[in-house]
Amino acid sequence: MRHVPNWALLSSASAPVLLAGGWMIAGLLAGPTYDPAAQTISVLAADGAPGAWVMTGALVALGVCHLITAWGLRVAAGAGRVALGGGGVAALAVALFPAPSSGGSLRHGSIAAVGFVLLAVWPLLAAVRGAAAPWGLRPAPSIAATAVMGLGAAWFLLGVHLHGAIGVAERFVTSFQSLWPFVVVASCIRHPGSS
Repeated sequence: MRHVPNWALLSSASAPVLLAGGWMIAGLLAGPTYDPAAQTISVLAADGAPGAWVMTGALVALGVCHLITAWGLRVAAGAGRVALGGGGVAALAVALFPAPSSGGSLRHGSIAAVGFVLLAVWPLLAAVRGAAAPWGLRPAPSIAATAVMGLGAAWFLLGVHLHGAIGVAERFVTSFQSLWPFVVVASCIRHPGSS
């Protein structure tokens, strides 16, 4: 019995590529006024930003990828699949409610925070106990993944308060969050008995 369909591998592999590609292209379109080390990717999708359409499209694609992956990851615990899908919905909502061109937005920030939390806890919620579980769904890797995401969030929050490199911290966390579903799906496909 196959743990996950092949299309879930495609959707999970596409998520980090689309996200990173989106912020790289949108950053190029923004030009030298955008500082990727000190500014968030939300700035790239803000109203009136030169590459807003690229970053918005990347966020929509990321959300769709997470939803498709959650749907196909049937071997994972249900709560984890719901959390991953919720993270996908949050990515869609972040695209629908972009940050303003200047200043902050409680709505945008709240949606982004909810999405982060859902994507940070989904590995724990998706974990399956037992030696027969695929590696990416075992408790130890799941705990480690959530811990890495939590440390990345702490780095980001520290950067916000100390006016540090929040762009770097955000890219680290979002890259890891977009890559982990691929790691899990790949481990399920490679798991004995998955063919």
